[in-house]
Amino acid sequence: MHRGSALKQTTDALLAAAVTNGDVPGVIAAVTTADGTIYEGAAGVRAQGQVTPMGQDTVVWLASMTKPIIGAAAMQLVEQGRIALDEPCAKVIPEFADFKVLTGWSAQGEALTRPPISPITLRHLLTHTSGLVYDTWNPDMARYQRLHNIPRASSGLVRGLRVPLAFDPGERWEYGINLEWTGRLIEAVSGKRLGQYLIDHLSGPLGMTSTGFKITPDMRARLAKVHQRSADGGVTLLDLEINQTPEFEPGGGGLYSTASDYLRFMRMILNGGSGDGAAGANGAGGANGAGSGAQVLRPETVALMSQNAMGALRVRMLPTQAPALSLDAEFFPGTPKTWGLSFMINEETAPTGRSPGSLAWAGLPNTFFWIDPVKKIGGVILMQVLPFVDQKALGVFTRFETGVYAGLARS
Repeated sequence: MHRGSALKQTTDALLAAAVTNGDVPGVIAAVTTADGTIYEGAAGVRAQGQVTPMGQDTVVWLASMTKPIIGAAAMQLVEQGRIALDEPCAKVIPEFADFKVLTGWSAQGEALTRPPISPITLRHLLTHTSGLVYDTWNPDMARYQRLHNIPRASSGLVRGLRVPLAFDPGERWEYGINLEWTGRLIEAVSGKRLGQYLIDHLSGPLGMTSTGFKITPDMRARLAKVHQRSADGGVTLLDLEINQTPEFEPGGGGLYSTASDYLRFMRMILNGGSGDGAAGANGAGGANGAGSGAQVLRPETVALMSQNAMGALRVRMLPTQAPALSLDAEFFPGTPKTWGLSFMINEETAPTGRSPGSLAWAGLPNTFFWIDPVKKIGGVILMQVLPFVDQKALGVFTRFETGVYAGLARS
């Protein structure tokens, strides 16, 4: 049996079973090589209790799968010499000089802070080593934001960005609101709203026509809804949508997109910065309704983004402070993981078969992707269910990726 037909048969059955078993109301998955899509499929519905089916053109909330796109946009400006990886961000946005490190709590329950020992750089932001953390996984930040009634950065309200650091820049890795601030840097350097910058310089040239912070009428007609897992294992619909009139567009998790669009971004990485329709670093051309074929990043920039960018520091488990949003989160526990310039990188072969040096990340409603530069393949799977790493949704992702590599081994 041909690789493509075998992959379609087994993966279609896996997605259908996920819906039939009640794991998720709907799911979209796709696999690409550097040359083009080799699998796309979907099962279930866009919203529980409704009949409109999921499909490759269904629009979903990417959440933190936004981050690598914003990282790539920032690296365009690094290429141009308009911002530097290792210079203080305060050179671009003076407000960066105002950050303080949260050191503890007074007897009266007030936050104790001090100046950081070093300034925040773009490298810190792209590697989540700045000290800017999420309240979802950090108890002190959750306490601080409750105490001061500070909204989450995903709200698109500037007040949500004005929080202390949990540690000195460069001290450790901890996931946080770094790409929200990266988006602000892009705006300050380019003079454009973040979404407009992407249209002009990244998503537009790559042909990602259904990707944006603003849900257009056309996108809304194809929009899937977010669900919440209940105690009995079922799901309920949530009235959850990223602020459509924000003070700033949240680069850490505000994009909506489709599986087809995200594959274009993934192929750009696989092809050394070249979009569909043009020869990439390995000479591969595009396929599947190609975009402009623009070279949006240099091959050497993509290579830099794909390497450990935080030295001896390593990714660690994130203990939940908000179980409705996320369970305790860590990919492949026991497998050492580092961070590139906006991607997680596994240093050993993952249990699914993912090669060492692969790039990956995910989004809160259980959206996942990986890019394997060794085997020149990438996969994306999109669900819209909270909490993050919900066991049923995570199981669907794990079976999908494992099946893709098992199919590769057989072909």
